[in-house]
Amino acid sequence: MDENNFKSYLSIDKIEAYNKALTFSNLLWDEVIKFDYFEKNSVGLQLVRAAGSVSANIAEGFGRYHKKDKIKFYQYAKGSALECYDWLLKCKHRKLLNESQLLDHIETVQNLPKLINYLIKYTNDNLKE
Repeated sequence: MDENNFKSYLSIDKIEAYNKALTFSNLLWDEVIKFDYFEKNSVGLQLVRAAGSVSANIAEGFGRYHKKDKIKFYQYAKGSALECYDWLLKCKHRKLLNESQLLDHIETVQNLPKLINYLIKYTNDNLKE
């Protein structure tokens, strides 16, 4: 195939929602790993799982063939982002993260659903089935 005729395909690493979610989950991991045992085993574990689930569900949806399957996983990712918000509020109340960390993380989890909605809209508008 001639290189000039090669169609450029969307790749997972070009999806803003995925990149932000992956960065967010890695950042949280680096912070939660420093928690004491009880905090890590209760709140920290749940927060890290929810955060990891956002990027994982975007990736799984991206890998699906049918539009409805893709969107279903993107919606799961959105739900996980909202779950992160809840765990972050618990971290705030229990003073597990400093104010700066909390503000950054809360801003991220409030923006992730918007980015995921863009991904859902793009999928709806550009896939046939």
